[in-house]
Amino acid sequence: MLGGALGGSPALSGALAVWQGLFSTAELDGLVRLGDGLALEKAELSSGRGYENIRSTKVAWVPRGPETESVYSRLEQAVLDLNERFFRYDLSGLAMLQYARYGGPEGGHFDWHKDYGRDASDPSQEPRKLTLSLQLSDPSDYQGCELQIRAGNLIDTAPRARGTLVAFPANVLHQVTPIESGVRRSLVIWAVGPDFR
Repeated sequence: MLGGALGGSPALSGALAVWQGLFSTAELDGLVRLGDGLALEKAELSSGRGYENIRSTKVAWVPRGPETESVYSRLEQAVLDLNERFFRYDLSGLAMLQYARYGGPEGGHFDWHKDYGRDASDPSQEPRKLTLSLQLSDPSDYQGCELQIRAGNLIDTAPRARGTLVAFPANVLHQVTPIESGVRRSLVIWAVGPDFR
């Protein structure tokens, strides 16, 4: 699906590492077709009781295989580059990618939360240390549904340009504000590694 060297160039913007131009329009279209072809289900949280109302979206897991190997490889290269430039975490690899769709009859939002920690459904996996989000929708496709990160007193809002990849530490608060109209699609990526010490 993907080929060639990494495009664009990453930069730091507030608490976010932002990379524009990593994927071509044709590649983004292919990722949307791939995600829309998967069986979407209501997103579940592994945080335990009392968290049922903080998230409303449809997701599908994107397993690594022959059809997706080039996607995983491209994202691994990007994570290595971003980590070397901005984070310098001890990382081991990527968790399974998640395709997310906000909108439609179910609406969509994801209240303030952190991603750091082990997945309760797979306790053998190392904890998530970096969270990344690839914007698959054009900003004109929807209203609302802003990805916001709060690493300190200020709230950083991720750029909405199609194809933007943002990265931030998984242990900082972030949210996706309620969608007001349209549909927003994204690919969520987590880089895992040994526990912070």
